[in-house]
Amino acid sequence: MRIDSHQHFWTLGRGDYAWLTPDLGIIFRDFGADDLRPILQCHKIDATIVVQAAPTIAETEFMLDLARRADFVKGVVGWADFEGKDAPDVIGRLAARDRLVGLRPMIQDIPDPEWVLRPAIEPAVAAMESAGLRFDALLKPPHLQPFLKFLRQYPNLSIVVDHGAKPDIRNDGFAAWAPAMREIARDERVFCKLSGLITEAKADWQVDDLRRYIDHLVACFGPGRLMWGSDWPVANLAGGYDRWMQASEACLSSLGGDEQAAIFGGTAARFYGLVAA
Repeated sequence: MRIDSHQHFWTLGRGDYAWLTPDLGIIFRDFGADDLRPILQCHKIDATIVVQAAPTIAETEFMLDLARRADFVKGVVGWADFEGKDAPDVIGRLAARDRLVGLRPMIQDIPDPEWVLRPAIEPAVAAMESAGLRFDALLKPPHLQPFLKFLRQYPNLSIVVDHGAKPDIRNDGFAAWAPAMREIARDERVFCKLSGLITEAKADWQVDDLRRYIDHLVACFGPGRLMWGSDWPVANLAGGYDRWMQASEACLSSLGGDEQAAIFGGTAARFYGLVAA
């Protein structure tokens, strides 16, 4: 399977997307399966993982309902309140739902960069481990050092770093990002998504602006732990699905066929436990 490991849907009328405001222009509208389907067909994408875009249980239920109706959605990464007293029960209930494969706390939006180290989240993480759910880590560079401690604290948790931890490409932030990513990748159960980089670059980005960041992720994680994602429709803010796919293919063109196949599908299938339809 060719898999888009990271895409979103939203319906503005649901009212829980605090970050999604009119100033975001072209993405301030509803996006659903019918909008994405022709794009997937164009790029011969067989399956997707839909990822939460709001920090509510209602968002998770919304995505699970959509996944039942969209045949190409093979997995849902939802949200739960990790600090809630009922977190283990809520996570257990959600884990029983068809197609839920993981959870994603919106770490990048939490003011405390060391939130992942709070004792209050330990029961929730234990419930995830027990249920076999994956942890999507939505990080930025300031979160990387605390995240290294988090890895040591939860050695049995299946983890993928979203968007390559959002390096500050537009301000040449390679040096502040690259060493920590190399250290994180030494933990061989940690995977990484090759996604979201174009929205961290300048508006007039070119492929060469992305190349050393992509090369670094490939060098650190290897094709066996790196998975491609579109971050659609957020990607529309920075060139769109087609241009990001073209840039990715250009930067990965020197890899062998099997290595490219892993990044564009095989790794995500293995990490999220997907099987061909």
